[in-house]
Amino acid sequence: MNQDTICAIATANGVGALGIIRLSGAEAVTIAQRCFKGANLKKAASHTVHYGYIFESQEPRAESQEPRAENQEPRAKSQGVNLGTEIELIDEVMVAIFRAPKTFTTEDVVEISYHGSPHIAKKILEILVKSGARLAKAGEFTMRAFMNGRIDLAQAESIADLIASENEASRKVALNQLKGGITNEISVLRNDLLNFTSLIELELDFAEEDVEFADRSAMNSLLQNLRTKLRALIESFQYGNALKNGVEVAIIGKPNAGKSTLLNALLKEERAIVSEIAGTTRDTIEEVIHLKGTAFRFVDTAGLRETTDVIEKIGVTKAKEKIASAKVLLYLYDEQDSTPEEVIAFVKEFHREDLKIVLVHNKVDLTNDEIPNDFDRELTQELFSDYCDQILQISAKEKTGIEAVKNVLTDYVENLKDQESNVIITNQRHYDALEKSLQSVLQVEEAVRSGIHTELLAYELRNALEQLGEISGEFTNDEVLGNIFSKFCIGK
Repeated sequence: MNQDTICAIATANGVGALGIIRLSGAEAVTIAQRCFKGANLKKAASHTVHYGYIFESQEPRAESQEPRAENQEPRAKSQGVNLGTEIELIDEVMVAIFRAPKTFTTEDVVEISYHGSPHIAKKILEILVKSGARLAKAGEFTMRAFMNGRIDLAQAESIADLIASENEASRKVALNQLKGGITNEISVLRNDLLNFTSLIELELDFAEEDVEFADRSAMNSLLQNLRTKLRALIESFQYGNALKNGVEVAIIGKPNAGKSTLLNALLKEERAIVSEIAGTTRDTIEEVIHLKGTAFRFVDTAGLRETTDVIEKIGVTKAKEKIASAKVLLYLYDEQDSTPEEVIAFVKEFHREDLKIVLVHNKVDLTNDEIPNDFDRELTQELFSDYCDQILQISAKEKTGIEAVKNVLTDYVENLKDQESNVIITNQRHYDALEKSLQSVLQVEEAVRSGIHTELLAYELRNALEQLGEISGEFTNDEVLGNIFSKFCIGK
């Protein structure tokens, strides 16, 4: 249990109607009482709110000092302040008392609601520090909740995710994690594995008698089940990452293919400059759109072509960098300014397994050809099945086909989801630990098949258990904890 009492602003920076300062620790109520004029907080029941004033004590006035002017109001006197000590009222507040252990940190907690002036907040913090508290570090309240057994490490991380959620999908996933979604799943896996590990460890105690307490066939079944579940969790990371961080969508094509016009149509505003002059976009333009609860980060890039213009060359280089980091590629082409061979060559050059390429036939309003026409049929014959599977016909200028583009993007995210799993991995640390756990399970399977010595088998089982335990924080170290909680905001 931590001995000191910490304090911090728990609300966002800046001016607001109200702000909250939180204290946590064994002396939280006592420290608050030292600067509170109102009810006796030490006798207050848990989960109650009290009206009063925060004050700052002043040094007693010496008799030799000049008397107050007749029209000057006397400063307030506070209960609990030594006779003769003057006080200065700082703000009218509401103070909430929460007594251990039924609090977020399991310690005594006090929350002071004040008028949301940054100056008032700073003043109250100074008074609390003078009264015996210290300023909290980033994430220290949540870290205390973890260290005191109130939440596990995965739940602590989900709090940061919940605070940072920017859309409905990421909010739901973070809330599920906070309720113990991933922890419950991992606990089931660990318990099954722990049972067999205990039997293998027992065999080590009777190594000279050459007995087997663990049924190897039953162990194989367990390991197969573990492998299946671990892979399902690992595969959910791509979907979870899309929900948490959004999906990067690069809009690519030759100059004047209509990329900026498409971005404007998706945004429903004139965000990018549109001109008949090829090469207008020299830098990347990024905007976020939320579709069906998922954030899509659209990147409008410079047109891809050979150029001697130094600035445009930089733009083309940046465009290729965005292709490398994108998850979805919208390749726009205008059949009047392109050939099937050019489109095919581009797709084959930038194709990779984790990139979805969508061909977008733009400016169809300028042609009277049937859609799809010979141009698109040639692309279909050459590229479908191996490189991409869709061609959309749109007119970005006339805003036709835009809904089809949006549907392709939302379908992409939906197809990442495993419909049978309720647990979604969104955290890179969890993903890495699961990958290591899977490798350990595969090593154990190989050890069982090879009839490897029991001691080595026990080592691999312990390794798998440790990797799974890292997710909930059962196995961790100070460096990992410091790295996790340093990313939290102050006051949480």
